[in-house]
Amino acid sequence: MLDWLILNWANILIIALVAGLVALAVISMLRDKKKGKSSCGCNCANCALAGKCHSAANIKKRKPDPVKS
Repeated sequence: MLDWLILNWANILIIALVAGLVALAVISMLRDKKKGKSSCGCNCANCALAGKCHSAANIKKRKPDPVKS
């Protein structure tokens, strides 16, 4: 077992670093989602799904319709 670890220490180190970076990215995305931030960072005017991903935020910002008499 010790021989295998000695032969593959570089692979183990690289895999651990990549796994750590992936974990940090996922944690960052989860925190941003909880804060209500968008994950795409693009211009929503050119997005085909602009009404879908920000629909909850748009509903909160909408002003009530004036009552017609």
